[in-house]
Amino acid sequence: MSKPTGLHYVLPILAGRLTRFATRLRGGGSALPGVVVQKLAPNVMRDVASQLPYGVVFVLGSNGKSTTTNLLSAVMREHGLKVFTNPSGANMPQGIASAMLAETSLTGRMDADIAILEIDEGYGAVIARQLKPQTAVILNLLVDQIYRFGEPDKVAQMFRGIAAEIGSSIVLNRDDNFLSTLGSELEAEGRLAVEYFGVTAEVQASAPHGQVSARDFSGAPAATAVRHAVAEVVHAVGYDAKISFAGTVHDVRMPSRGIHYAVDIAAAFTLAARNLGERFDIAKAISAVQTTKTVYGRGEILQVNGVEVEILMLKNLASLQLNLDYLQQTPDSVLFAYDESSKDPSWLYAADLSRLNHVDVISGPKGAFVALRLAYEGKNFGVIEPDITKAVQRMLDGPKPESGRHTFFLDYDQMMATRRYLGYKDLEAGAA
Repeated sequence: MSKPTGLHYVLPILAGRLTRFATRLRGGGSALPGVVVQKLAPNVMRDVASQLPYGVVFVLGSNGKSTTTNLLSAVMREHGLKVFTNPSGANMPQGIASAMLAETSLTGRMDADIAILEIDEGYGAVIARQLKPQTAVILNLLVDQIYRFGEPDKVAQMFRGIAAEIGSSIVLNRDDNFLSTLGSELEAEGRLAVEYFGVTAEVQASAPHGQVSARDFSGAPAATAVRHAVAEVVHAVGYDAKISFAGTVHDVRMPSRGIHYAVDIAAAFTLAARNLGERFDIAKAISAVQTTKTVYGRGEILQVNGVEVEILMLKNLASLQLNLDYLQQTPDSVLFAYDESSKDPSWLYAADLSRLNHVDVISGPKGAFVALRLAYEGKNFGVIEPDITKAVQRMLDGPKPESGRHTFFLDYDQMMATRRYLGYKDLEAGAA
């Protein structure tokens, strides 16, 4: 068995860092450094993670992983812990290894108390076997990446496989069709402590489309027990939420809008309380949430030449629908960009686009699909400009919107290109 840390890691980590330097020279970040260091030292992630006093926490789910990881990290830091976390999108083995490499000394030591990691469900079990997480949260199971995962029940099996690798406890969304069933199974096994977060029936009913959860057609009996939620959303309107914790309702001013953001906050509170035990202070947790910034591209508002640009994701039906549902008003200046990474555009026809009355510019390699969808809806659109940078510039060169804000609905790659074009290059600076 290899030693947890030591001189035997100097050469592998040095090789990874040299690879990282080379990839930076050619522009942007890369997961290649992680590939190199894992080839030379296959147990590097396990050995580095084993040093952390509060261990490793996994954040899983179809949507909301980046936001919840960000919120949970902020809460832990507010409690005085040093947090290691992976950049959003670096949620596969090589990306996590690259992120760890950037924070690890040549002898394999990391100056952190806890690792809070966003994890891709397709690789979750593999990563869990290396990092041995003690706790995890699963946020939701939605119809997502059909080209990659197929039906939602395939992802449910992935979550079951990951849960089998968790050491002590798991936190689940009580209101998710699949996760409710998973919770019943895990409770029956008795190996893990299972806790829940959720929303009240009134909040769920008030949401135009609920949480857009996937339906479970597996035939498994639905969980009927009324489960206690450690943190429960009792109100969510605009940026204001009320969350019940330990029998007391607390006001929370959220960094972004919507029931989905409130649910992510409830998840972060529940998992933080589980990991910190008696150290957990709800006042500190609320302060951390209210002062943290949104994750890039998830309700982020950029300032560009005296005009606001709000970036909202359209990763899948749920992300688009929830972002539409919680618009404060009908946007008067809209860019909609759909890119090649979305293999199947058919889900666009399931979206309720009633909150939009027009789209000014359509962009991305699959912009024509958006135009066709809008035409079927009878909604006007201006021009189709496939190049996202030209589309963004066209928006900026146009009349200043009366609201003072452009609203951009962007797929992931289009969002990255847009931020870079607008001069927000922090992602490149922080990339592994």
